[in-house]
Amino acid sequence: MKGLTIDYGVLLPALVPVSGLVLVLVADLLMPRLRRVPYAIAGLASLGSAATTLPGLALGGGSTRETFCVTGGFGAPATSSLPAVDGLPQVCLWQADALGSTLQLAAAVSALVCIAIAWPLSRRRRPTDSTREPVEAVLLLAALAGTVVVAASRDVGTWLVALELATLPVIALVALSGRRSAVAGATQLLVTSLVSFALLVLGVALWFAATGSPFLTPDAALSSAGAFSAAGPSPTVVVWPSVSAGLVSLATVLVIAGIGFKLSLVPFHAWTPTAYAGSSVPVATFLATVSKIAALAALLVVLRAVAVLGTPALLSIAVLASLSMTLGNVMALRQDDVVRLLAWSTVAQAGWVVLPLVSVSALGVGASATYLLTYVVATLVAFAVVAATLRDRPGDGRSIAAYEGLWQRSPWRAGALALALTSLAGLPPGIIGLVGKVTALQPVVAEGWIWLAVVAAANAVLGVAVYLRWLRAVITADTSATAFGTVTRRPVMVAGLVVAAAVLVVVSVQPDLLLRLLG
Repeated sequence: MKGLTIDYGVLLPALVPVSGLVLVLVADLLMPRLRRVPYAIAGLASLGSAATTLPGLALGGGSTRETFCVTGGFGAPATSSLPAVDGLPQVCLWQADALGSTLQLAAAVSALVCIAIAWPLSRRRRPTDSTREPVEAVLLLAALAGTVVVAASRDVGTWLVALELATLPVIALVALSGRRSAVAGATQLLVTSLVSFALLVLGVALWFAATGSPFLTPDAALSSAGAFSAAGPSPTVVVWPSVSAGLVSLATVLVIAGIGFKLSLVPFHAWTPTAYAGSSVPVATFLATVSKIAALAALLVVLRAVAVLGTPALLSIAVLASLSMTLGNVMALRQDDVVRLLAWSTVAQAGWVVLPLVSVSALGVGASATYLLTYVVATLVAFAVVAATLRDRPGDGRSIAAYEGLWQRSPWRAGALALALTSLAGLPPGIIGLVGKVTALQPVVAEGWIWLAVVAAANAVLGVAVYLRWLRAVITADTSATAFGTVTRRPVMVAGLVVAAAVLVVVSVQPDLLLRLLG
């Protein structure tokens, strides 16, 4: 290894939330009684992280922005568009392209909305109050930083560490309230995360055995197509192409299973309803959005690497997708608690997210990212409305019945929720949801998976029933609505809802904008 090249401008989407994290700790030492300061810093850091992803959004045609580039070393082929130095190739541990930058932007905006709906009601902390605000802000920013890093990582070490950094703080966030249900949810999430990590480590080990490279890149995957020494430059131990290809396939399946826990795919979903129900609404929103972006970003790094091998469609993904869609929708139909409904909706939507990945190709990767972002934006709006309703009706704001007559009490909030629910269902006026479903089905049909397309179509109809139950309550007149009093105006929470709703409106009116962002 002859040299290391670092472009700090490319690292800014991760450096900004890390800097915000440090500022929160310093501010808590200097101003421990001010409850809103940690959230204000976290919000500005999330906004700054979103702004620094903008240069990456303009990349197209396979262009990348790279940093942590090493000249020579590792015995790996070039993974960079940078020129060779002294005849030695450059390999890069961090690559940002249009798709990765869009996922980073979505994570930062989602974190910003989560912070807005968690905004404290009072400015100052009383001596008897808990000190959870700085802790929550630090954990949110740490998880956001992990999400940003995993989307751009191209070596197995950074990839694994960043994925766990995006996961472990969320476990602490779930348990932070101290309620029994929260501890139960955090415990389940911790156990599944440990199992997930074990599967991912095993998958990474098999990847290294098959490719001889610590990089998750197409060049490393191609190296498995020829014989090489598994022990390094010495030719004593040789892995032949047929064995290498099998190891790469097995590594990919193990990575899918490990990330299946984080995506809430069946049968790795058991923690989801418990963790969502036990969490505060802002934390549940973070779980449903930023955590899912981190999981899919990690999966896409691997699948984009193996796509160059022309890997045939994966039956394991087809089975996971069909099971997740079906079980998630059936269980969501039985829920009267809207947070649990959204938890089971996450399971069903996770099936749609991985559905296009039966085609391990650029088409499948793009379709999966498109569907994830449509789900994230709609879910952000739905959770923001739930948070606002819970502030108005702390006792029963989680029940579907609490939303009866919402259009009478707050027409704009009802409109935002209606747009979110129709987007999740794939119905007008939520056009982006329909576009997402059609886009997700394209790779399935292209690969000839007719039975899977039929299962997906049936679940699309079942999903309509799930969301129309809630929408029916929203548009139903409630003669007792005046008994609930007026809707309380909370500027920061309203701003978070407005941001999420505005994004949803824009992508519903111009769905091609989202497709262009993803390159």
